[in-house]
Amino acid sequence: MKSRIAVVAAALLAFSAAAAVAQAPPPAGPPQGQGPGGGRGGAAARMQALLQGITLTAPQQANKPEASAKKSKKAAAAKKAPKGKKAAKSQETGAPREGSKTAQVVAMLQRKNGATLSEIMDKMGWQKHTVRGFMAGAMKKAGFNVESFKPEGGERTYRINK
Repeated sequence: MKSRIAVVAAALLAFSAAAAVAQAPPPAGPPQGQGPGGGRGGAAARMQALLQGITLTAPQQANKPEASAKKSKKAAAAKKAPKGKKAAKSQETGAPREGSKTAQVVAMLQRKNGATLSEIMDKMGWQKHTVRGFMAGAMKKAGFNVESFKPEGGERTYRINK
């Protein structure tokens, strides 16, 4: 990967080359690459001639550290102590946090008759598509087996079987 300095240097060289081409006088004779009518061949020929004289070199670093300083830094980095294991999460029961939206919906769904789509919409302030997405996504991810049914002439109802 090129360093930022090399990228900037290449961009400056390209910009200065384009500026020099714009200011360069046209070459003598008919334009190259096109017929006697002219066209883009003249500009391309001038740019190619200008770019052939330019050589790209990597920029020099101003402050090069000495070889001995590099070795001592590597040695110091190798002596760092290994990190300890992270503490386990305090709540791994699988139940939603108390008072969360998921907990509120789970409480509604655990009732004997479950909860209708409109009840969940009213209580949570959600739209229909949000409730359906929550049932299909978040509840499934949390490990709940949500039963969905619609009685004849009734409304869509969701329930969690215990």
